Amino acid sequence: MVILLLLTTMALPLARVQVQRSHEAELHRDLREMRDAIDRYKGMSDMGMIAVKQDTFGYPPDLKTLVEGVKFKGATDTKYKFLRKIPVDPMTGDSEWGMRSMQDDTDSGSWGGQNVFDVYSKSQGTALDGTRYADW
Repeated sequence: MVILLLLTTMALPLARVQVQRSHEAELHRDLREMRDAIDRYKGMSDMGMIAVKQDTFGYPPDLKTLVEGVKFKGATDTKYKFLRKIPVDPMTGDSEWGMRSMQDDTDSGSWGGQNVFDVYSKSQGTALDGTRYADW
């Protein structure tokens, strides 16, 4: 009985670390997916394939635009969607992400609302490597 108790006591912290590690891998994947979608939007706007507002510098106005899609210039009904859905932040359990616009400072904690240049987790937690999730 004592041996089983000892083994269980040792296994629980390892299981917690494994769960945290899988959440961190999911966060990396989600951030990469959204940043890639932002970059594809920017690339299409730079090539003149989609219409953009002047003050956005060619970046999407919000994450919702990446999901709903944008029409190609000159096309009537053709829309290009950059994301299937806005992913859920595995650290907060919410689909609300921190955003930065091109006009915001790089370390800004609030979004100016002009465009979406970058996304980050709103979690204030610390990763296994000691960095903050919000800094990823």
